[in-house]
Amino acid sequence: MKKLPLHNKIVIGLVLGLAFGLISIFSGLPPAITINYLKPVGVIFVNALKMIAVPLIIASLIVGVANLGDISKLSRMGSKTIGLYIVTTAIATTIGLFAVNLIKPGHVITSDTREQILEMYSGQADETTGRAVELKEKGPLDPLIKMVPVNFFNAASNNNNMLQVVFFSLIFGVALLKVPREKSKTVVAFFEGANEVILTIIHFIMALAPYGVFALMAALIVELAGDNPSKAFEILSALLVYSITVLIGLLAMILIIYPSIFKIFTRVKYTRFFKGIREAQLLAFSTSSSSATLPVTMECVEENLGVSEEVTSFVLPLGATINMDGTSLYQSVAAVFIAQAMGIELTIGNQLMIVLTATLASIGSAGVPGAGMVMLVIVLEAIGIPAAGLALIIAPDRILDMCRTVVNVSGDATVAMTIASTEGENLGDQGRN
Repeated sequence: MKKLPLHNKIVIGLVLGLAFGLISIFSGLPPAITINYLKPVGVIFVNALKMIAVPLIIASLIVGVANLGDISKLSRMGSKTIGLYIVTTAIATTIGLFAVNLIKPGHVITSDTREQILEMYSGQADETTGRAVELKEKGPLDPLIKMVPVNFFNAASNNNNMLQVVFFSLIFGVALLKVPREKSKTVVAFFEGANEVILTIIHFIMALAPYGVFALMAALIVELAGDNPSKAFEILSALLVYSITVLIGLLAMILIIYPSIFKIFTRVKYTRFFKGIREAQLLAFSTSSSSATLPVTMECVEENLGVSEEVTSFVLPLGATINMDGTSLYQSVAAVFIAQAMGIELTIGNQLMIVLTATLASIGSAGVPGAGMVMLVIVLEAIGIPAAGLALIIAPDRILDMCRTVVNVSGDATVAMTIASTEGENLGDQGRN
């Protein structure tokens, strides 16, 4: 009997987790059973992925840079990568604005529903605003300061410091290029061996993926329902048009923008690309974390799509840190939606400010669940919208976070394929798919 592919197992886990969550809600099963006994399986799986992310970046990036043989190639590849990331993020923000101005989801919310939602989620909104204030107090150049670690080992112990790990690994790899080959080859060989070991560990972790995804989905449904499932579903229904608007924008990125980039810059068929990264997309949907999905994204792009390690090891870790197409699109939709719901008119200047602020804010978003919500406060304040309006979009945010993370990961992989193609790599017949 033919063995069932991993991506099919993950889909089955998703569906069964969704079914289990719904059954547990309507059968009256105490939420504590799912939260205390099932969710930990999903948490262990996500933690395992996060555990291997930093070692993978260190080993693969050092090996990739050291094997380039030429610093000028790294500089050329870096400028193209950052440029593409900024362009796709700005496009995503613009698409979000176009969709929200066309559909006008904020006009659907009645005043009674608005007040009810604001009252229910004001506490969570205040907490998010507080985190955003702390972030703003650190100054506009704080991301540049944070990029250079005071202590590399402290940076490597926290996945939120991924950019610091990338910076150190790049410097280490460049230094190896400057050291005579007879002295550097032992160090390079060590990291090459470590990289192989890490990839093997990833295969071990991925064997748990269907079970982890099942547990995460079941727990998500139960947590969304809360103590009063009927009230939770009522609020989600009221915000349905807003959620659909975000999803339309995200689909435009997946079905229009990324295929267009492939058409212009590569000879790879988009269907092949889509098949090649489906495991990463499914995990991005389940975990809502670009950082946790990074090991799988790198493996999919290398093994399934034939991109070289020197490209994936540089482009993808950087993308998981600064490229958030889905997040920037969501922030533009959310900002205008809140303004519409609160009866605030936005000028063209305000909306141009959203494009600029959302693009910059998404670059500063950590690749972890909920980070985009914190950065949204900065976008709201830039155009004079009360941060309290954040409460209006908290209810469906967890689900939308899952969807926008899929776009974030897809955008990273698209840029990796584009960079590989422009660097002259032959992607036509490589990879398993």
